[in-house]
Amino acid sequence: EGDRLPVAGRVAWITPAGAQGNRVAGIGVQFNESTDGEVARTKIESILAGILGQERPTHTM
Repeated sequence: EGDRLPVAGRVAWITPAGAQGNRVAGIGVQFNESTDGEVARTKIESILAGILGQERPTHTM
């Protein structure tokens, strides 16, 4: 989807490209507990739910 979800939060972790242990590059975001945060979290979870049954492995928590 091309929708943007502006929401306040904080970066919880960063794994840079080329990290040790062959870890995949990425970030983790902790959303705040506002209504906007809950809306964004729900939307993202519904998008990710569609890929759970696929054969492609992910690093989604």
